[in-house]
Amino acid sequence: MDAIRSLLPFVLDYVTHQTVTDVGSTKLSITELVKNHPKRSHYVASHPMSGTEFSGPEAAIPGLFNKKVGIICDMALSSPKALETVTDLYMAMNMRLVFMSSKEHDLHTAYVSHISHLTSFALALTVLDKERNEKNILNLASGGFDSTVRLAASSADMWVPVFDQNRENVVEVMETYIDKMSQFKDLIKAGETDKVRDLIKKANIIQKTLKQNPWNQK
Repeated sequence: MDAIRSLLPFVLDYVTHQTVTDVGSTKLSITELVKNHPKRSHYVASHPMSGTEFSGPEAAIPGLFNKKVGIICDMALSSPKALETVTDLYMAMNMRLVFMSSKEHDLHTAYVSHISHLTSFALALTVLDKERNEKNILNLASGGFDSTVRLAASSADMWVPVFDQNRENVVEVMETYIDKMSQFKDLIKAGETDKVRDLIKKANIIQKTLKQNPWNQK
């Protein structure tokens, strides 16, 4: 994200008829940076919501973008030609297009993407701290743990700038998450099993909601 902020104005300076886009995980700090650039209309702010915990060209896999969401931000600020070029690209990869403002993007991704990575990092650190005193605890790790902590392998060079550029929304979602964790802690500590069960049942709704999305169905 820091590289995008540094390079985007420079790239736009040299644009003539070309279309410029990015695939960054935050949008507002970038779009604000170039909002007054004379060639702003050549730029399409976009974010394909797809990736793995691995980095670099060697981590490329086929079909990565298939049936994933491609977000286009602030479409009214891009020229019709530039917008068509980027939307055609994403549709050619069988992505589902979603349009929103940069501000909306940063809020929504904080809740569905950024907090997932932070949670995974925190869980990994928690288990690693315990592992120091309880040897072989990781030998018990299985599918549930693996899927939850998978994102902890993500690049710090990538995610530190994301958290920094979207800090207001990230802190907001962290505070909400901590509040929910505190609810679980207090109820479990008090032996309020019925209330813990109620919270879990409320959480179960998320999976039903996700399954209703036709793009998530095989």
